[in-house]
Amino acid sequence: MSNYLSIPLISWAAVAAIMVIIYLWALAIKNNGIVDIFWAFNFLVIAVIIWILADGFEERKNIVCGLAALWALRLTTYLGIRVGGHIKEEEGRYKQLRLEWNDTKFFFFFQMQAFSNVMLSIPFFVIALNPNPEISIIEYIGAGMWLISIIGEGLSDFQLAQFKKNPTNKGKVCENGLWNYSRHPNYFFQFMIWVSVLIFALPSPYGWISVICPLSIGYLIFKVTGIPMTEEQAVRSKGQLYVDYQRTTSAFVPWFKKK
Repeated sequence: MSNYLSIPLISWAAVAAIMVIIYLWALAIKNNGIVDIFWAFNFLVIAVIIWILADGFEERKNIVCGLAALWALRLTTYLGIRVGGHIKEEEGRYKQLRLEWNDTKFFFFFQMQAFSNVMLSIPFFVIALNPNPEISIIEYIGAGMWLISIIGEGLSDFQLAQFKKNPTNKGKVCENGLWNYSRHPNYFFQFMIWVSVLIFALPSPYGWISVICPLSIGYLIFKVTGIPMTEEQAVRSKGQLYVDYQRTTSAFVPWFKKK
């Protein structure tokens, strides 16, 4: 039972320290958007800590840590390129928050990101600490769905990045590839990642508590910093073009266009 407490606490201390450093950097460069990069990077840190310290069945531990590291590396790289591309100009969402929040509130926001890293890693902890030497079909299904969701999230991010690279698309709405079927395919696959992780974790002791992950991510996507803030910014920057896109295109689950 001690590992169920010690590994999360060690992980929390590590990512909280990282976020203090990143907060000070954000103050210096006046760009709080870098928090997104290191929120993703912190999952890689936690995956490494788990891989070193967890004493569950080795093959299962390697699968969960490998998938977590793959996802974290992909997302960190993507966000590093996106945010790093305009490091001197803060992203619209954080510009808006800067009008509403002071530096102290941002400090606690950064620390809440670190706390969310640990809370969302609960499935990783319970999977990697599972001593059962047999991996069930449910776990393989969860791992397979997780890999497919990582690919889907990466594809949607790539399609959006390619669209933005073309200067003639400035001010337009991306409807390329997956974005033709969902206004937020990246959020859809992000949510599916956590559903997949829940499925993977269910056969492990305490695996049921992993339900907190898709529930909390779903809340953030639908109610806080995901779809609401993204769409508000999109309407501000693209106007009627985006309103028309909202009217014809599914908000979340990829689906056919409405006439």
